[in-house]
Amino acid sequence: MPPFLYIFLGALAIVSALGVIVQRNPIHSLLALIATLMTVAVLFIGEDAVVVGFLQIIVYAGAIMVLFLFVIWLLNLQVETGPTGHLALKLFGSLTAALLATELFFILAPPHLQVKFTHEPVGYGSLASLAGKLFTDYLVAFEVTSVLLLAAVVGSVALARRLPGTDDPRAARKTAS
Repeated sequence: MPPFLYIFLGALAIVSALGVIVQRNPIHSLLALIATLMTVAVLFIGEDAVVVGFLQIIVYAGAIMVLFLFVIWLLNLQVETGPTGHLALKLFGSLTAALLATELFFILAPPHLQVKFTHEPVGYGSLASLAGKLFTDYLVAFEVTSVLLLAAVVGSVALARRLPGTDDPRAARKTAS
């Protein structure tokens, strides 16, 4: 992958990650998170870790984001109300202009200032190396993450459930405390 494309995708990932934070609507924030995850997947694929890139798309941008979407719908999150204005747009525009200026500097920089890219060893990002690492070195972390996601789903269902005779799930929490 050419260095300018790598830097551009990195900047795009940062900008979309900032979009996750800046958005007031949870669905828009979720869409920005999907854009971030897709950009990171393209970076993986560009580094010849095709399996990791496609797993990033299938697992995170696919399954986990659908889970987040269901949790948002289940909790009935509304758009956050607050002062409106163009301060966020000005901040976002300023950061984007700074990123584009930085990118232009790195593209036009002299060769001694450019980033040196290294090549990964043979088998990097292959299914065999991924499975070997995942089920030996990171097995406990992998299983703890799956239990944590299950607990998050159960917790969101418990928060959103309705008690008999009430229409508002928040009323159930108020009566419980």
